[in-house]
Formats: sequence, structure tokens, C-alpha cells
Amino acid sequence: MQTINSPPAFRQKKRPPLLALFALTLAAVLFLFVLPALTQQPVVLTMLMQGQDIANWRPFVREFEQKNPDIRINLVEGPFDTNLIENLYTSAFLLGDSPYDIINMDIVWVPKFAAAGWVIDLTDKIAPKQLSKFISGNVEGGRYRGRLYRIPHASDAGMLYYRKDILEQAGIAPPATFEEMASISQNLQKQGKTTWGYLWQGKQYEGVSAMFVEVLAGFGGFWANPETFEVGLDRPEAIKAVEFLKSTISSRISPPGVTTYGEEETRLLFQSGQSLFLRNWPYVWRLANAEGSRVKDKIAIAPMLSSIGQQGGSCLGGWGWGISKTSKHPEQAWRAIQYLTSEETQRKFILETGLIPSYRSLFTDNEIAAKYPHYPQLLKVVEKPALRPPLAQYAQASDILQRYLSAAFTGRMSSEKAMKAAASETRNLLGSLRNS
Repeated sequence: MQTINSPPAFRQKKRPPLLALFALTLAAVLFLFVLPALTQQPVVLTMLMQGQDIANWRPFVREFEQKNPDIRINLVEGPFDTNLIENLYTSAFLLGDSPYDIINMDIVWVPKFAAAGWVIDLTDKIAPKQLSKFISGNVEGGRYRGRLYRIPHASDAGMLYYRKDILEQAGIAPPATFEEMASISQNLQKQGKTTWGYLWQGKQYEGVSAMFVEVLAGFGGFWANPETFEVGLDRPEAIKAVEFLKSTISSRISPPGVTTYGEEETRLLFQSGQSLFLRNWPYVWRLANAEGSRVKDKIAIAPMLSSIGQQGGSCLGGWGWGISKTSKHPEQAWRAIQYLTSEETQRKFILETGLIPSYRSLFTDNEIAAKYPHYPQLLKVVEKPALRPPLAQYAQASDILQRYLSAAFTGRMSSEKAMKAAASETRNLLGSLRNS
């Protein structure tokens, strides 16, 4: 049979299959919308941290990046010295466009950075219920004039270390006051049980201000009130605090060289078994209980002491994160801070590093307490704070105090004369703040 072909004018065009149309549409969508999103570079946040801290935080930063692929965090290694870190931040801000997005702040930097307008106000970004879970002193240390500029991620607090083995053998309870500590020290020194009674930081640096604020509070005194601009350094309580510290040297409870000692000098002397009591920070515990330490398993801790009838406190240190005012990615920076300061992240961080929590609950967490049995006692320390005054010009105020404490401790000035001079200079400093 002959096949009859349709004339060209009447041939029907073949329609493309439905699947082909779908593929063309999908390709167009991918080209116009999806591919640009997939190829978009992630936001890069920059953080400056001390070198020893980067190793601790890097695994948690990488964990955040895995869960937030649109954000990368560039960790910039800074020097060990906190003063040098502060200088790097200050220089960057003074240049007008800091390269750092997330600012790792020591507790005493907050007033300066906030007053200068270098960091973002975080008050409305975090709920009061969430803030209430942190150690209250750490939260207060992140405020300036009632506004919040820093979320804490690590605590630190001055405390009393003592040789529990020596006290137990002598049948003596740990002291509750400075006077008791001095008496116990002298008695056991006379018996040859210990070389020195009490070690503290007397060197002219920030550590002496941190140490003194505890003794000052323990004698019922105060340094300066940033709200009223009142100064208490020349009051009788402050002069008594200085006299007490000087008396530990003159009575040889403390070594003469204590006026040149910082944290490490006192730690090494205590760890070598040469002292009964030590004022220092939490980091000492791990080192003093390490293999090879002469005081391993022989020490205990207590909150800082006070004079008879007074309530003492521990100077709070610690670190927290804020956001640079010049950051081009403040929302992404806040996401990173939320993750890194969450209770879940901090719990893993504490178990890995043995550093001090900023969440109250973690001090008594079963797993953490099993690994670090002194943490429940440490909670009592951090819950009795003696804060350094939140002054915008704190560095200058501290420098004044350091100079005159050193003059008093080394006998270049009497306690009364030194503290009157310190108070006078501090009032002049606060007067300039009042008028600014």
C-alpha cells in the first residue's frame, strides 16, 4: 500500500516532551536564583585573641562554622600580655575602622570601650532570664552605666589557697579572718612547719590593684564610686588595709621580696611547699596538683578573708565577648557570640580545658564536679565578688593606686601619706570625668 504523506503546509509540529520543559525551567531557576546563592562567599568575622586562648577555642569555633556554613571566623593570634592586647584594640579603634568584629574583653576594659563608643550595646539582644543564669558579678562586669556591652564566657576570681595537710596535722581549722591567718602563720612558722605564712602580689602592676581591692573590701573600705565620684582611698579602712599588708612583711609572715612578686612568683613559691597560705587565681589549682608538684593533693581553697566583723570578697576577673561598632556584620557576630556563650558550648569547653565557668549551674554539674572536685567550693568564691570600679579611665586610676601602694609597701612613704596622695590624684582624675 502506498503511504500518503501530508502536504508540508498541513504537517503538525512535534511538541517537546513534558520532562524536557521541566528540565529547562529547572535550569533557568538554578541559573537565576540557586547557583548565585550557593557560590556566594561566606561572611568572615575576625577575632583577636591571646595565643594560648586560640588553641582552647579553635575546636568550638570550627564547630560553629560547620553548623553555620554562611559564616567563617578568622582567629588572629595576639600576644600573651593582656595589656598588649588592649593596646592593639585601642590602636585599631583610634584609627577609625577596627578590623575586628568580635571583641574579646577583659572585665576591666568594658567601661573604657563602652564610654569611647567602640562596642555595641547588647542590652536588648539578650533576655533577662538568660542573663540570670550567669554569675551575677560577671554580668555586672559587662555593664557600663546600666547598659550591657559584654557577654561573659570565662570567670576568674581571687581566692585563698592553703595547705590543708599542715592545718589538719596541727588540728587547726582554716582561718575566717585576716587576723586568724596571721596568728596561725606565726605559730606554725615558729614550730618549723612552714617557711612563710602568706604570699600575695605586691609588684607594681595591675595584679596589685586586683589583690588590694579584696583586702580593701575585707576591711570595709572602697576604692571609688563612679556614680557619685566619691573616693575612699584615704579613709581609715583603706589605711588599715595597707597597714595589714605591710605588717605581714615586717613580721616576716610574708617574704621581703613579696613587693616584687606577681602571680607566677607566688605560685612557684607556694607550689614548692614553702608557704602556708597563698592569694592567687583559679589557674593555680591545676598546676599545683600536677605530677611533680610538692603540694599535689595537699591543698584546699576558700573565699578571700576579711577583717573581724567585716564581709570580704574576691576580685573578679574573666573574659567576655562584645561586638565592634565598626563591624560590617553585627548580626552574624551576634550569632557567633550566642553559640560560643551558650550553656551547652561552655559545658563542653569547661570539660575540655578546666577553665572557670560563667554559668552558675556548671560549677555543680555532676560530670564537671567529678572531673574538677573543687568547683562547688569555687562557686562560693565567685559568688562573693569585690569588683574593681567601672571607670572609663580605669587604667589611669589603677596606675595611681599601684604607684602609691608600691611606695607604702617598700617604705618610701607611710601608709597614711601614700593613701592620701593616691586619693587626691584619683579625685582629680574623677573630677576631669565629671566635667567631661
